[in-house]
Amino acid sequence: MKIILTNEVSGLGTAGDVVEVKDGYARNYLLPRNFAIRWTKGGEKDVEQIRRARKIREIASVEQANDIKGQLEGLTVRMKVRAGSGGRLFGSVTPADIVNAVKGAGGPDVDKRRIELGTPIKSLGAHRIAIRLHPEVVANVGLQVEASK
Repeated sequence: MKIILTNEVSGLGTAGDVVEVKDGYARNYLLPRNFAIRWTKGGEKDVEQIRRARKIREIASVEQANDIKGQLEGLTVRMKVRAGSGGRLFGSVTPADIVNAVKGAGGPDVDKRRIELGTPIKSLGAHRIAIRLHPEVVANVGLQVEASK
């Protein structure tokens, strides 16, 4: 099936790319999560619009990405969340929560789609977060999740 990506998908491409994937992958994963739309002849206009929006948000160069990486890795990011007994969270920490915590710690603005969580954060303590700033640059940020009083 031919699709147009609307978000970056690891191992597949970035927003605005037209890719060919298996029908089940598109139908069961990409389309329901709004990571892609079906390719049509009229959809080619959408591709240009998606690419222009991506260019505005995109970090231009490796040097700029390395500067932002230096700022991020120098931060100590702390989050206060509601937790039950035993250190289990009520819910989980989302990429949007992480973006707000980075801003609150005095860090630069980061797109929430750039944050790569291996597994959901559902416990208190120290965690490592990977933020893909550029295809060649990944910042590893320490996140301290604490219980709110």
